[in-house]
Amino acid sequence: MMNRLLSTVAAAGLLASAASAQAQESYDLQFQSSDNSGTAAFEIQQDWAEKVGEMSDGRINVEMVSVGSIVEYNETLDAVGSGILDGHITDSSYFTGKDAAFALIGNPVGAYSSPEELRSFFNDGGGSELYNEILGPYGVHFIGPAAQPAEAVPSTVPIDSVADFEGVKMRAPEGMVQSVFESVGASPVNLPQSEVFTSLDKGVISAADATTLATNHSMGLHDVANHPIWPGFHSLPLNEVSINKETWDSMSEEDREILNESVEWYAQELADRISARDEEVAEELRARDDVTIHSWSEEEKKKFRQIAQEHWQSYAERSENAQKVFDTLTEHLKNEGLL
Repeated sequence: MMNRLLSTVAAAGLLASAASAQAQESYDLQFQSSDNSGTAAFEIQQDWAEKVGEMSDGRINVEMVSVGSIVEYNETLDAVGSGILDGHITDSSYFTGKDAAFALIGNPVGAYSSPEELRSFFNDGGGSELYNEILGPYGVHFIGPAAQPAEAVPSTVPIDSVADFEGVKMRAPEGMVQSVFESVGASPVNLPQSEVFTSLDKGVISAADATTLATNHSMGLHDVANHPIWPGFHSLPLNEVSINKETWDSMSEEDREILNESVEWYAQELADRISARDEEVAEELRARDDVTIHSWSEEEKKKFRQIAQEHWQSYAERSENAQKVFDTLTEHLKNEGLL
């Protein structure tokens, strides 16, 4: 009896030691961004990496690298799943070619008017659970959502209405955004964000669905595209933070909670700092004689969003996962009075 008791105590001690060792395990992680080095968004992502180190007392070390550093911007999903990268911070709609669900969950054009509305879907409307169900077969775990304010449109030509998009050749990422711009008469082309400046400068495109006013400005786009559309209204994409699933599964509950909390911090910082920077850039651009900001009327914004929402159902019909996203998203938006 005594020997059995001692064995039980010893086993409990070994389990406690194993749990302690797991909690203290260190990680060196490399995350690739879909943003260029030097942009406002990438700077905040670097701050997030530093925040993770602080919160974990240095046990979780994250190296942020910019778009294209290891793999192409639309290859990070496979790279994270296979372990070439440990994680990514990216626009989920870049993976629409794999499953139409990525278009609906990544950028349901016209769904949200603020980062808070997007995060509500993932945090309170079942979005995070559903997205992890979709990402599971790829070997990727979704940590949490973030979003910048609605995107602006840098343009070399004046665009003040839906009709003005007719015949405009413009950059638009894969997925629903391309489909919507085709519906309003534009000619969208698929280019990585890193090529937007050169393409606008050389006249390859006349406008771009790129990113926020502040980030566009940090990329120098307003030096070659002096008719930006702002405030944004058409596109507010998910900026997902995801990690290799095997790595996530190997982590202690403590370390997982650190990453969850750090992503919540990142999401708030991204929304607040980019929004404030947008306002600063707008004031700067208004003072320039060579730039005209085009702010759309509420009537034209509504017209564009209604056209965009007509595409949701067509994407839902393309895969079982896409239909699940459509059902979950529309139910949430109806419950919140947003649809």
